[in-house]
Amino acid sequence: MATSWHAGVFSRLPFVKLISIILLLFLHQVGSSPAPPGAESYEKRASKGDKYLIGVGKADITGPVVEIILAGYADLAQTGSGLRQRIYSRAFIVADVENPDDRFVYLVLDIQSGDTALRYGIMEGLAALGSGYSMYTQHNVAVTGTHSHSGPGGWFNYLMPQISTLGFSTESYQAIVDGAILSIQRAHQNLTEGYLDVSTAEVTDAAINRSPWSYEQNPEEERAKYSHNIDTTLTLLKFQRASDNKNIGVLSWLPVHGTSLLGNNTHIAGDNKGVSAWLFETEMKSDDSAADGFVAGFSQANVGDTSPNVLGAWCDDGSGEQCSYENSTCSDGTPQACHGRGPEFAKLDLGVSSCYEIGRRQYAGAREAYDSSTTPVVGSSVKSFHFFHNMTFWEFELPDGSAAKTCPAAMGYSFAGGTSDWPGGISDLTQGDTDSSDNPFWAAVSGLLKTPSAEQKACQQPKPILIDAGEIKAPYAWAPNIVDIQVLRVGQLVIIISPSEATTMSGRRWREAVAKEAASFLDKDPIVVLGGPSNTYAHYVATPEEYMVQRYEGASTIFGKHELDAYINLTVSNLDFLAPDSSELPSAGPSPPDNRKTSLSFITGVVYDTAPIGSSFGKVLKKPDSKYSLGSAVNVTFQGANPRNNLRLEGTFAAIEQKIDGEWEQVKDDADWFLVYTWRRTNWVLGHSEVDITWETSGNAEAGTYRVKYYGDRKNILGAISAFTGTSSEFVLS
Repeated sequence: MATSWHAGVFSRLPFVKLISIILLLFLHQVGSSPAPPGAESYEKRASKGDKYLIGVGKADITGPVVEIILAGYADLAQTGSGLRQRIYSRAFIVADVENPDDRFVYLVLDIQSGDTALRYGIMEGLAALGSGYSMYTQHNVAVTGTHSHSGPGGWFNYLMPQISTLGFSTESYQAIVDGAILSIQRAHQNLTEGYLDVSTAEVTDAAINRSPWSYEQNPEEERAKYSHNIDTTLTLLKFQRASDNKNIGVLSWLPVHGTSLLGNNTHIAGDNKGVSAWLFETEMKSDDSAADGFVAGFSQANVGDTSPNVLGAWCDDGSGEQCSYENSTCSDGTPQACHGRGPEFAKLDLGVSSCYEIGRRQYAGAREAYDSSTTPVVGSSVKSFHFFHNMTFWEFELPDGSAAKTCPAAMGYSFAGGTSDWPGGISDLTQGDTDSSDNPFWAAVSGLLKTPSAEQKACQQPKPILIDAGEIKAPYAWAPNIVDIQVLRVGQLVIIISPSEATTMSGRRWREAVAKEAASFLDKDPIVVLGGPSNTYAHYVATPEEYMVQRYEGASTIFGKHELDAYINLTVSNLDFLAPDSSELPSAGPSPPDNRKTSLSFITGVVYDTAPIGSSFGKVLKKPDSKYSLGSAVNVTFQGANPRNNLRLEGTFAAIEQKIDGEWEQVKDDADWFLVYTWRRTNWVLGHSEVDITWETSGNAEAGTYRVKYYGDRKNILGAISAFTGTSSEFVLS
């Protein structure tokens, strides 16, 4: 994340507001990077690998687009005002043909992360579908997020991230859960025999390392193995059905933070990976190699220290200087003016143009991989394992024989400093802070929440603890101590499911360790990828060396210095469960708390909608011009109603219709990046509102005769909801 729940909660929020919220809660309850290990050693062949059962599915998960705070930057001011692009769940199923119960589901959600509450809901929903879905279990369902910072919030299980979105929103949560289940159903119903192939492409212009100072703390000999300080290899898994050799989908991994859209953007979107998926799926509609219903998943990888703001971090204070290298501050010694700049920064459009460009660059890399020679996935077995593990003072042995320990979750001072993607709002907290004595005021604030025990302080060293979140249980758990440990395998492809945002070097070490162990029971060299943040959002995982300097990523490595070592230990020591002849599974472990029914919420509902005297719902208040030139923006304003009355899942709020042979045909809807829906309240007491629909024809428009359509739903004073439409006059685009 950019400032995430870390910087967001204590930096983007004005301090008085933050303390007020907390007190209310307590009162309530007293290099060109190498390809993934193994991929570089494969001869790329055109021949097919082994057959699998494969299926793909996609469903809408767009929750409330207004009156809810977006999830990612943790900024109370970033309240939704509309929709730039619908967000989706994309499901990918792989099963053994001979033993079809041996399967896994990989979900890619266009949201900030996977989460415990979401996973509980998805698993319950699958169980409710009956025996036909009984093969989907804790072990084989992976819930990952693209890490977009522009999706609706309100769906988290733990209090820390809930604070920044004013609690739990059932409507936001249920939209994601229902859509995720529907995407799995669609993939399940479309299962067919087919082949899997892996290919790669270099994408060197979609991200940079936002914490190079931390990265440089890693051993020089280790860094010398790589020519970039981020992973630039996009790995793509192609799903090809056997019946006609048509491709039904692709699933790719490349680390690029979902922070192209800035913290002052208030339109819901899937950020740069949402753009990539839309571009790929749109292109495949006219590609003979693709089947109907083609699904493109752009999954996250070891994203922790990456940034899509590829022009670097600059001080927006008039100095023209770059931010300081070690702690990302400007001339006044604070981080507030330090901002990363995307490739289209000069347009000053809240990151919209940069977001599209970074998405396009990832799409271009994926398309290159799609069209290139591939490595067949071979080995008929499909395996997976999952268990829960409590990180609270867990002791284990490092490979060199020395003892190590993880800690209850805690956030350090530097997470409040934020990152260059969206800096913090507290001037005296910066990245790289390892000494609490420098900030006696914040030490006192930390103690008011909970004074960490001596064991916790020692365990988290050198992190000065600002929020001892893992040890605060009132009114319910603030942060996870129990995490999901999960790995999937099909043939020689091994997928690590990370609950944390792994930094570049953390991901490399983790993949390398898994590849080394997997090679002991696989006939082919393993291809290892990492997907996350997944299942339970456990913030970050930096290397021990990066942890020592306590920049943002280290301060947000919540389980202490040896978190990465623990993850590697827990996955590698259980990898035998993925062996071809394995028929056993690990024990479930301790279940994490389920806070859905006890979560607080300060999110208000919709009371009613009315239209002013002389107006009516759907009435055109601002007509389009009769003619536009390609490249112009078409703007139409309608008398509106609150879009929370009906999320219109699998539908649309806005549409462009084209006159073709005298008939009107819908050609664009909410899925289109260039069609923007904006809602605003004009009278709170009377329930009046207006809707602007903007079509940016500079994107993908063609000449023709068009009109704008608005689909809305109003709620009357008795609570009844009814649909209406609005239609603009026609106009010519030439």
